[in-house]
Amino acid sequence: MTKPFNFCFRQEGNNTHKLYIYDDVTAYGKFNWSTWSYDDSETSAKFFRDQLAAIPDTDTIELHINSNGGSVKEGVAIYNQLKQKACKKTGYVDGVAYSVAFVILQACDHRVMGMGTSALVHEIWIEACGNSKELRKIADDLDVLMESNRKIFLERSKLEENQLAEMMEAETFLTPDQCLEYGLIDEIDSYSISQEDAQSAQENLRQQVQQMENLVAQIKDFHTQMQELRQSAKPDPVPAPKKLMNQLANVMKNM
Repeated sequence: MTKPFNFCFRQEGNNTHKLYIYDDVTAYGKFNWSTWSYDDSETSAKFFRDQLAAIPDTDTIELHINSNGGSVKEGVAIYNQLKQKACKKTGYVDGVAYSVAFVILQACDHRVMGMGTSALVHEIWIEACGNSKELRKIADDLDVLMESNRKIFLERSKLEENQLAEMMEAETFLTPDQCLEYGLIDEIDSYSISQEDAQSAQENLRQQVQQMENLVAQIKDFHTQMQELRQSAKPDPVPAPKKLMNQLANVMKNM
């Protein structure tokens, strides 16, 4: 069975490393009925730790996100791992950055959302069971966790805490323009090529075409030289005894 794409780590040129979170953030992968155990998650904090450890602090990281969120525990750990990493980090929202996935984006030095993308902020929720006393304690614990979670957004945004709290309580979806207005991102990028980049790409293409034309001309010149060499080469003279035997054979043939 083909393994679904969750996370990708790829090194590009110029010491840039591209990381992708394209699935829910989870501590465990899917249950494997063949091994009767859970597969390793490629969006866990542990997996992320191993990938970041392989990247030198002098390099650059590009983090691409398209995720509905997931485990707060795993997501916050990934956020802090990125914050601790000395690399220059640029985060891109390629599709959606919901819940804890949007928290992870905040760890990047430069945060970018593409056209048509969206974000979601909401309060933490969990599945719980127990008696009334235990459930009340869980609710109190969630309030503490929410206060800690809001600090991440408030660190760089223009929002007041009570305003952010109201947005989270209402489970607010945000457009790129709103995120930029609130200071939750730094840039909206349409990924269009600038005139300067277009001219540079055109010049590179022209140079590549010229190199190909020069190579083809060299190959043609080589073939021409080989043909001239073959044509200028004289056949070896027929040895005299063999020539004489041929003449004798012709005479006998005509008799």
